[in-house]
Amino acid sequence: MAEHSEESVLTEEIQQKPRGHDSSSSLSSGPDAEKPGPSPSVKVTPYRLFSRERPVHQVLGSGRTADVMLWRNKKISAGVLTGGTAIWALFELLGYHLLTLICQGLVLSLLIFFLWSKACTLINKSPPRIPEVNVSEEQAIKVASNMRNGMNRASGVLREMALGHDLKKFLAVIAVLWILSIVGSSVNFLTLIYITLMTLLTVPVLYEKYEDKIDASAEKAMTGIKQQYAVFDAKVLSMIRRRPPKAKKH
Repeated sequence: MAEHSEESVLTEEIQQKPRGHDSSSSLSSGPDAEKPGPSPSVKVTPYRLFSRERPVHQVLGSGRTADVMLWRNKKISAGVLTGGTAIWALFELLGYHLLTLICQGLVLSLLIFFLWSKACTLINKSPPRIPEVNVSEEQAIKVASNMRNGMNRASGVLREMALGHDLKKFLAVIAVLWILSIVGSSVNFLTLIYITLMTLLTVPVLYEKYEDKIDASAEKAMTGIKQQYAVFDAKVLSMIRRRPPKAKKH
């Protein structure tokens, strides 16, 4: 009788449990319980050089300068490249001097316009129209204000680095200046300008064309640089930042 009463109690308890609970408990106790469900897709942002979030054309200003650097207008870009190469060859290969070129160019221009004006007077035609160039006070103030703001920002950055507030930027500027000093001792100023022009007309367009490959290589390089910097910071910079111990009072 006791066994019969126990079986009846168990039967009543099983009937009182909701079916959903049984199904969930059976699923949770099954072998598939340990397998997680499908995780929602997470959009991974690819690494971009200099942590940029905009296209290269927008980073360069989205104007005519960006169009020339990225060869959007091939005629203008080719003209700038050809003109820069001609000027560099004129001064470096032919040994011309800038002051001599400017003076002779002005003499030739004045002579052409003078003879043209006299010829028009003799044949009763209107003289050539030479456009007037007038720099307004507003434009001059705007240019001077932009130069002043740039100089103030540069002075502030140099002051912050000199006071040791930004150690990474300080080391980066020192490295860049050191590289420029080496380049400046090897080439003259005009050649340096020509190299800069060639760089601006080739590097951005090549980077835009092979953007994904360059960013992947840059990511690996930055990871290695960060690891090396962490070791350098732990062994050297931490000792520089460490304050000297205070002298004990007798």
